Amino acid sequence: MSDQPEAGERLQKVLARAGIGSRRVSEEMIAGGRVTVNGQVAVLGRRVDISVDRVEVDGVAVGVAPGLVHYLLNKPRGVLSTAADTHGRPTVVELVPDEPRVFPVGRLDADTEGLLILTNDGDLAQRLSHPSHGVEKEYLAEVEGRPSPWDVRRLREGVVLEDGITAPARVSLLGPELLRIVIHEGRNRQVRRMCEAVGHPVVRLVRSRIGPLSDRRLRPGQWRELELSEVRALEQAAAGHGESRLPAR
Repeated sequence: MSDQPEAGERLQKVLARAGIGSRRVSEEMIAGGRVTVNGQVAVLGRRVDISVDRVEVDGVAVGVAPGLVHYLLNKPRGVLSTAADTHGRPTVVELVPDEPRVFPVGRLDADTEGLLILTNDGDLAQRLSHPSHGVEKEYLAEVEGRPSPWDVRRLREGVVLEDGITAPARVSLLGPELLRIVIHEGRNRQVRRMCEAVGHPVVRLVRSRIGPLSDRRLRPGQWRELELSEVRALEQAAAGHGESRLPAR
């Protein structure tokens, strides 16, 4: 961490560039005690070295480090959520730019489709992945058979799997064989195992939302860079500040 406050850029300039607000708004936030640098309340005139200093607004880290990228990918079926595969199978990192090197945040199994974040932002990735932060993931599950109201209730209240009972989930029946399932855990193949446990194995599974992020315009295999407002919303969700959804795309 930087211990030379006179080095680097003025804090309000860094906040403005990160999309927090104009310089005037950023100055008001600093004056109001809402901004910390390395855990200490910042004061007007503070300078920061964005390569080493941790800047937070209202307890949420601000992604100000240079070189960070955040991609949102619609993962196609049959593509692995890994950086490389010894058997030569296609991987998600092959669908985004080679540089800078990125890695997937969490995993979708090969047969599951949908939204996946890839980034070189290790701090944000860790907080999005860790179940203690409770970031929601929403899935659309086409299943075998027609789930009954009792099946839906079991999914909502928790089902017993080999690694323990699942946490309560938000589940709704969108059609005779189509479920919307929202979970905040990250167990391996969790949604598939939940549906199988109530007698309705998954035929097709698509992740439609990660925290506040959704994008119905991305076709399978397409990706885009996240906007600053979207990264900010992810930071807030990972910090437990709620998940106000961004405008639908």
